[in-house]
Amino acid sequence: MQDHPISSKEFVLATDLDGTFLGGSEEDRQRLYGWIEDNRDTVGLIFVTGRDPMFIEGMCGDGLPWPEFVIGDVGTTIAQVVDRKVSPIPALEEEIASRWQDSGAKVRDALADISGLRPQETPFRYRQSFHYDPETYDPRAEEIVAGMGFDTLISDSRYFDVLPKGISKGPSLVLLANHLGIDHARLLAAGDTMNDYSMLAVGVPAVAVGGSEPDLLSRVGDLSHVHKSDAIGAAGILDAIRVLNLHSNI
Repeated sequence: MQDHPISSKEFVLATDLDGTFLGGSEEDRQRLYGWIEDNRDTVGLIFVTGRDPMFIEGMCGDGLPWPEFVIGDVGTTIAQVVDRKVSPIPALEEEIASRWQDSGAKVRDALADISGLRPQETPFRYRQSFHYDPETYDPRAEEIVAGMGFDTLISDSRYFDVLPKGISKGPSLVLLANHLGIDHARLLAAGDTMNDYSMLAVGVPAVAVGGSEPDLLSRVGDLSHVHKSDAIGAAGILDAIRVLNLHSNI
């Protein structure tokens, strides 16, 4: 795996999808996607998203640029794209699976009577996610989850995720980059909500794109390695590549 071509590319984009890679105007998205395709020999692409492998395969099948690797399910899936299939890498998921212990049903049962949370119907491998209503939410949920030995993550005022302890987008991105031998200085982590905070905070060059969640902007405000772009979504990614001088052809 360490010999994968992505490790020798000039620049690697590690990007969230909703609001980030998929954000902005159609013109801005096509400008970014076209630039990536025109520079595939020197640009690597990793999706770092809350979305699951099936969603990613569907989006890419409909024309979204294919990534080489995927960190999905808010960091609990680490996968390589092989023959247009998102294929988990067992060696990198061992610790994630060990910390989760197939606990989805147990988490759903523990939070069944908590107001403001409704389980998402998507089947999950190593996490449990809920629709979140901030107006009716009972914060006891976080105490319950902590008592079970898991982490909670609330993002975009819509989502409540229960994750294995210590697992999120940032740690999984570092694990994958180190596994592949990618120089951290050649990475750009891009996001827009609180579930992106951990990858923007790990120390690699990063961008909070225009329109980011206020809580995220507050948390990254003092981080000098995080570019705060005014440009929305895809345009914010291109802006950061230019400002941070991450590719010679931009």
